[in-house]
Amino acid sequence: MVIDRGLHEVSRTDVPAIRGEAARRGIPVFTLSTAGRTDKEAFFAAVRDALPLDPPLGTFRMVWDALADSVWGGLHELKSPRVIIVWPDARPVAGAEGDFRTALSILRDVAASLAEARGTSGRPTQVSVYVAPAPSGEEAAPAKG
Repeated sequence: MVIDRGLHEVSRTDVPAIRGEAARRGIPVFTLSTAGRTDKEAFFAAVRDALPLDPPLGTFRMVWDALADSVWGGLHELKSPRVIIVWPDARPVAGAEGDFRTALSILRDVAASLAEARGTSGRPTQVSVYVAPAPSGEEAAPAKG
């Protein structure tokens, strides 16, 4: 299994192999679980529950730019050269497709900007994001790990 920087869509069946390769290589893995929902509230809750944040987000603050800054800062403060984020139950929900696209955009942008030595004071982090869409019309199985 190749662990590549950036955002990648994978099958849910690929997630165990990704986690296994990460464990073998000692790469921290963070799992976002939205239980098949991808509206803004579910995504913010999943990020608060799973990712290191710096600065921390208040429970009622749901501003996309603040979320992006907080995720960037939290991952940078880990001081790990590589990080994996797995979102095994992602799926656009009717009426929240824009939220889903924004969430993916934030994850993609954080991965790209943390990879740059210039913006990270010479300490880049290679962030790999693996998004596994939940089956359409079904409740996703709870994420493990």
